[in-house]
Parts: sequence; C-alpha cells; structure tokens
Amino acid sequence: MIRSEAFDPPEYLHWTPDPDLVQQYHRTITQDANRRALIEALDRDRLLELYRRLLRARLIDQALSRWVRQGVIAKAWLGTGEEAVTTGPVYALDARHDYALPVIRNHAASADLGLPLSDLFRTYLGAADGPSQGRDLHLGSFAHRTVSPISSTGAMVPVALGMAMAMQIQERAGVMLTWVGDGSTKSGPTHEGFNFAAVRKVPAVFIIQNNQVALGTRLDQHHLAPDFADWPEAYGMAGASFDGNHVLDAWAATALAVERCRRGEGPVMLVANTFRMGGHATHDEREARATLPAESFAEWGKRDPVGMYEEYLKGRGIGEGERRKEEGVVRDAVEAAVAEALASRDVGHSAAGALERVYAPAER
Repeated sequence: MIRSEAFDPPEYLHWTPDPDLVQQYHRTITQDANRRALIEALDRDRLLELYRRLLRARLIDQALSRWVRQGVIAKAWLGTGEEAVTTGPVYALDARHDYALPVIRNHAASADLGLPLSDLFRTYLGAADGPSQGRDLHLGSFAHRTVSPISSTGAMVPVALGMAMAMQIQERAGVMLTWVGDGSTKSGPTHEGFNFAAVRKVPAVFIIQNNQVALGTRLDQHHLAPDFADWPEAYGMAGASFDGNHVLDAWAATALAVERCRRGEGPVMLVANTFRMGGHATHDEREARATLPAESFAEWGKRDPVGMYEEYLKGRGIGEGERRKEEGVVRDAVEAAVAEALASRDVGHSAAGALERVYAPAER
C-alpha cells in the first residue's frame, strides 16, 4: 500500500515486514484446524475482496482525517490499525439476513454491507440527503443492515440482544454482530446484556475489541486480569480469541461463530487484541502518545494489518502489480465518494423534514 506522510502513523510510513512476525502470521492460520480449512479454501477473488475492504477502511480514515485538517468537519473517530477487527468479521456475515451493530471505530462495516461510500461521508457532514437526514453523525442504515452506534459505552450490547431475541421470536434467520471496546466492558449494560444473551441463547456474536486503551485510560489502569480470555466461560457462552491485526483469523473465527449461532447453539463471545494507532478522536492525538509508551506504538506498528496481509497475499501468488491495481480502484472509489458527499453540503434541511422518520410506520 502507498503510505501517506500526511495521514499514516509514523510507524507505518516506512513499513517493512518483520520476518518473525510474518512467520507468526502464517502460524496463526495453522493453529486451529477449522479456521485453517476455511482460510485455505479462499480463492483469489475472495482474498482480493478482503484486501479491498482493508484498504477501503484505511482510506476512509485518511479521507476523514483530511477533512478535519481542512476544517470540513470538527473531528473524526478513526480505526487506523484496527481495520482487521471490522472487515474480517463483517465478511463472515450474510448480508441477506444478518446485522452489524458497529461502534465508532467500525464505520467501515456499513460500507462492507453495501452502504454507498458517499452516504458514509454524508453522515459525517450531517447532510440532509444522508442516511440519517442529518439528525445523527453516527453511521448506520437499516436498509443496509447496520445500526447506528449509541454514544453511551456498552449500549450496543443490549440493542444487539433485543434484535437477536426478535429474530428468535419471529423465527427468522439472522445473526447480530457487535463490538465492545475494552473500556465498554466496564459498563452495566454490557454485563446485563451478556448474561441475558447467554441465558436466552440468542443468535449474537460479541467481539471484545481490546485496543489497549479506553479514551485516555490504559488497559492496565482499568482491567486487572491479564486479558479477557476467560470472559466467555464466565457468562456461559461459547468463546474464542483471534488476532485482531490478522484479517484472515478474524474472518475465520467469526465465520465459525456465526455458524454456531445459526445452528441455534446460543451466542459467541470473541476476544480480539489489537491496538489503536491514534487518539480517541482526531482532537487528542497527542494525548494518545502521552498515555501509551512509545514502545507499544513501535511494536504494534510492525503489525500493520494491511502490510501483514499484503505479505500473506505474496505467498498466495498475488504480486505487487495486482495489488497496486486493486488499490487504485479503491482510492478512486473513495475520492469519488468524497466529492459526491461534499456536494451535499448545499442540500438544505427543511423544517418539515424534522417530523419525518420519527416513528415507525403503522402496520396495516
């Protein structure tokens, strides 16, 4: 991937593969026989589709960061370094039946489920012709089977639970997928939702997205246990861990979890360790560097999800020329969407529009 001095973390600018980490990346695939079988069955087209999604997630963040610097928007919540935790799991969903309930760092999930990129950017602009008609800067679209995140931490767990219960009661196919930041694990709704989901055996996959920091609070300052690996058992759920910077491991682990849900065997909790390569939002990048040691940025910077996946693709016979071609297509699509969204700033809001889409239409 072409690196950007203006928008990439400094650890990514001159990224080169670490041979030991490349070997570890490959070993991760072989550690679980079921995941390995799924990954090895991926053909060239599907491998490239995952690549395009990873690139798109990174480039969406860069476009939003550019808008902040240009004064188009005040701030943005970025998922740089955590793209695999979003794109891998969403690729395991069936867009005909399943729903994703992203939180602020998972906005690429909506694009992965079919939301036009221009609508993603319109949402950040509060545009009247965006999915939320300018009401909410949080991204989601029921038409594309994504639910807008709620600002209160942990609040998406009970929402996912409620939607999964509705699926059960109506005997409809469908699995709910949501993410829980390490900071959100400390909220009451999270615990209540996990417990009730397990008791009711709902079809939901909960991903604990441990990026090592909650706002400006390091993990070791709010979580005394070494990790979250024992949490699934504590709630009576099936569970597993995956490498949060490994898009294939993320996809395969979630695909197995989704299939378990489809069989009616109850919810699954997945634990993903990753790292936030920036601030909580674009306004506090310096705080992030002051909160976490430079060594953490250096170490996690070596595990760039895009770079590591590119090394894997090399081994599957997908060379730099083909990857650059795919990158060009994705870059063009993102830039076209940015331009289209910017044109929406001239679309005015109407007073009458405030009364629309407030209540669900009455069934007749």
